Amino acid sequence: MILRLTLTALACLAAAAAHAQPWPSKPIRMIVPNAPAGLADISARMIASKLSETLGQQVVVDNRAGAGSTIGTAMAVKAYPDGYTLLTVFDSHATNPHLFKNLEYDTFKDLAPISLLVRGPLLLAVHPKVGTKTVQELVQLAKTKPGELKFATVGPGSPARLLMEMLKAEAHVDVVNVPYRGAGPAVTDLIGGHTDAIFATIPTLNPHIKAGRLNALAITSPKRSSVMSGVPTMNENISGFVAESWVGMLAPAHTPAAIIARLNSDAVKILALPEIRARFAELGYETVDSTPAQFDKWIRSETERWGKLIRAQKITLE
Repeated sequence: MILRLTLTALACLAAAAAHAQPWPSKPIRMIVPNAPAGLADISARMIASKLSETLGQQVVVDNRAGAGSTIGTAMAVKAYPDGYTLLTVFDSHATNPHLFKNLEYDTFKDLAPISLLVRGPLLLAVHPKVGTKTVQELVQLAKTKPGELKFATVGPGSPARLLMEMLKAEAHVDVVNVPYRGAGPAVTDLIGGHTDAIFATIPTLNPHIKAGRLNALAITSPKRSSVMSGVPTMNENISGFVAESWVGMLAPAHTPAAIIARLNSDAVKILALPEIRARFAELGYETVDSTPAQFDKWIRSETERWGKLIRAQKITLE
């Protein structure tokens, strides 16, 4: 409460300062609460580079990973709301409210949405030794061997874990969760045959699929991916099984509306650039044209959706 009252007071000062001098008049920090090389980081760096050109000031990416992305997010929340601190978030932004009992911030009250940037599917892949070529074959195998198939996951609120739990709930199967600290170790162990299956991003898995080290069974988007057109969707096998990873940009609450509008306008124009769209398409993602209000609605929808699954499957941080 004290934090929010303080930020409200700061907002008034920020608004006054915005009128006193043109924005931006100095470099802007873009916090990424995730490690380098992940989707959030890649997206942030692509957008930051172009924003530096359109704004006439350098936008510097600052990776502040840890505690499921809550450390970096809390830093952004506490920043002065003058338009010089931005935050680029990943899927976990919508699941953290259900997993962390004592978050330092309120996901909706303490941050101002700017724009949804990109979204795209995850891929279900298995080790060749599993011997299944379709989702239905994998489901049937899991039913004949309950509690034996091992799924590699990355943290309680990660897409890998949530989609595994979604598969368990929708297909009524019992599979084993094998958690890892990152996608790298998880994929390495899967390739080594220590686990059987995984849900992960297309860029993470595609090189190993092309090399024959893993078999792709399905993607989680509503429609097939242009990057892997021969791979069916989960929805073709299990009705309603649709989920996408996403990245979006926010600012501390009470950042002046004019600055939010400018950032949204520039972001939308950047995401429409052919080279940006092509780069994300290579990774299996599509750019998204959204308003701050639409992005706010997206976050609320994702938070509600995954909250139901987390509660139903009794997923915790332990």
